[in-house]
Amino acid sequence: MITSTANQQIKRIALLNRKAKARYGQQVFVAEGMKMCLEAPKEQIQAMYVSESFLEDEGRRAEVSGYSYEVVSDAVFCAASDTETPQGILCLVRMPSYRLEDLMGGQPAGQAHLLIVEGIQDPGNLGTMIRTGEGAGVTGVIMDKSTVDIFHPKVIRATMGSIYRMPFYSASDLAGTVGQLKERGISLYAAHLAGDMAYDEPDYTGPVGFLVGNEGKGLSPQAAGLADAYVRIPMEGSVESLNAAVAAALLMYEANRQRR
Repeated sequence: MITSTANQQIKRIALLNRKAKARYGQQVFVAEGMKMCLEAPKEQIQAMYVSESFLEDEGRRAEVSGYSYEVVSDAVFCAASDTETPQGILCLVRMPSYRLEDLMGGQPAGQAHLLIVEGIQDPGNLGTMIRTGEGAGVTGVIMDKSTVDIFHPKVIRATMGSIYRMPFYSASDLAGTVGQLKERGISLYAAHLAGDMAYDEPDYTGPVGFLVGNEGKGLSPQAAGLADAYVRIPMEGSVESLNAAVAAALLMYEANRQRR
């Protein structure tokens, strides 16, 4: 049993939680909690850790009976955990990797249904978008380089397991990536206050992508200019805009509704 925070494995976990550079250097991220660990593809799990008290519960002990794991004292587990109330289980998972083609829903574009985000800074928002995207049948999520790291511990938790199933692509050159989407015949719509169409007016039954911007500033003029059209979400009362994840959810589910 690991009983010291000076243990190299515990130091590694803490470093992976804190530093994106360490995560990408090792190509590994931390997934914490029962759901996140049990939904991780077994072949991608590099190591699993459980707390001493976790194993005191017969049901939880049975859940991890098919896994190899290290036992950690409760105090040390709390020190390594990124959560305020640890569930007593975490694992190190190898990063998945996708090509842009993997997000297309078929060749050359098939039924592509993409979410394209720029400058999303809140980890909870990005994680929620990924989770909602899976529910809405999105074929992939594209992020620009200014968006929060998809492997940030809070993003991982907010995906509630969708990180293992939702194809994603980090674009170092968003304009170039969007250009490739247009070459594949994908229609692109930007969520924008200047939109002259309500979000439920266009036809989204063909290959489509939605551009959603930063929580406070929205899309940059450069990113908005990549869209074929602007769409707006009608507002009642004195509300000026919606949370970025909520806006993305409305767009993704409208495409889902039309396709149903």
